[in-house]
Amino acid sequence: MNTTVTVALAVGSLVVLVAAVALRVADRIGLPSLLLYLALGVGLGEAGLGVQFEDVELTQTLGVAALVVILAEGGLTARWNDVRRAIGPGIALATVGVVVSVAVVAAVAVWLLDFSWAFALLLGAVVTSTDAAAVFASLRRLPLPRRMAAALEVESGLNDAPVILLVLVLSDRLTGGETHPWYVVLAEVVGELAGGAAIGVALGFGGAWLLRRTALPLVGFYPLATLALCVLAFSSASLAHTSGFVAVYLCGLVLGNSALPHRAGTIGFAEGMASLAQIGLFVLLGLLVSPSRLSEALLPALLIGGALLLLARPLSVLASLVWFRMPLSQQAFIAWAGLRGAVPIVLATFPVAAQVHGATRVFDTVFVLVVVFTVVQGWSLPAVARLLRIATPVTPRDIDVESAPLDELGAELMQLRVPETSRLHGVYLPELRLPEDAAVVLVVRAGRPFVPDENTRLMRGDQALLVTARASRAEAERRLRAVSRAGRLATWRGETGRATEVD
Repeated sequence: MNTTVTVALAVGSLVVLVAAVALRVADRIGLPSLLLYLALGVGLGEAGLGVQFEDVELTQTLGVAALVVILAEGGLTARWNDVRRAIGPGIALATVGVVVSVAVVAAVAVWLLDFSWAFALLLGAVVTSTDAAAVFASLRRLPLPRRMAAALEVESGLNDAPVILLVLVLSDRLTGGETHPWYVVLAEVVGELAGGAAIGVALGFGGAWLLRRTALPLVGFYPLATLALCVLAFSSASLAHTSGFVAVYLCGLVLGNSALPHRAGTIGFAEGMASLAQIGLFVLLGLLVSPSRLSEALLPALLIGGALLLLARPLSVLASLVWFRMPLSQQAFIAWAGLRGAVPIVLATFPVAAQVHGATRVFDTVFVLVVVFTVVQGWSLPAVARLLRIATPVTPRDIDVESAPLDELGAELMQLRVPETSRLHGVYLPELRLPEDAAVVLVVRAGRPFVPDENTRLMRGDQALLVTARASRAEAERRLRAVSRAGRLATWRGETGRATEVD
């Protein structure tokens, strides 16, 4: 076997193992794990072990691939019940908020750093996008109001697309490419976003329909097929000259909220792949940077980062959310929680690859900005939530439901696990009000299986098997989730299966 390949495999496996340990350390000390991954890359690079890596185009390509996986996981793990209430604020933050933030950062760069307007706008566009990986990882550990947290997640899932288009347009302008009037560019951006959304939603619903009606030979194929559909949404939208990033996020959102076979396994696989993508991306970006140049970028990074955090972000949040009834305390938290991560650093490789004059300075500035302000914001989020009094008590967790098709019987086997905080605890089986062609056939409690009857109550930690006709599978799952959230008195409105519950 080729020695180079063997060494590369050994180094890669060691990096992943060290990164896994680093993640545990980061969780204990409250530090965003991306900083440890970046530090690992810098340690392997020219200032550490001496690995020479300067391939910007390869970094850009692999960075885009990693972002596709991260956005797919963000969509797959988002719950529609939360997202639908935050879709308006999230879209406003990803569009109006981007425009305001880019304009304010550019004005500060022109005023304080004497940049040209085109170069300042490019810098503003690069640093404006919030990072999906950082937002998903940080917010899901905090007990926050669901609508507010969902708005931040929707923003981070959607704002990459307009920002990338803006970076490409400005890079082209700075290298002497063909330019168009601003209204033509705006129309192109809107068209690409709408086209990407349509493709993502269509492939999401089509893929969900296909997976529900196809019995794959191995259980492990379901997670692979689901992630492949998300990647297909990205590539299809990109080939159609629309936004692949919008398409992959919305495709994942549709698939993640559909009644898919082996959904729990699929989500676990997507989370693992997203973590691997984050590790590889951050280590690669750490390898690419030259630490000897970073000292010169410190002052510009602090000026731009301070303007972004204290001026541009609050103004963009205010302009975006003024139309929605959201408390000022939540708006203040959203302004502080616009986390940057790998996305701005990946975006900074675009002008470098396009050979924009001064692009290396942008890359170094963005790298320092991300490191410094991720430390400041990441560590302070819990304290800010407490200070603003928006931290919420831990609410009942949703149940875990896993399903497998029984094709010859026209039925499905469902497995559920009752979490510690679920309101299913103490509920008698008849109180679930399952469809007539669905039934709980086995309960496992404390490792002991037994066949339940109408006097059986579900308890914390129980695992149960249900058999349901395929046509009633979605309704059965909706009822189980509704009772888990709202208790035995949960009600459903029409055919939506949505429980009445207090936010």
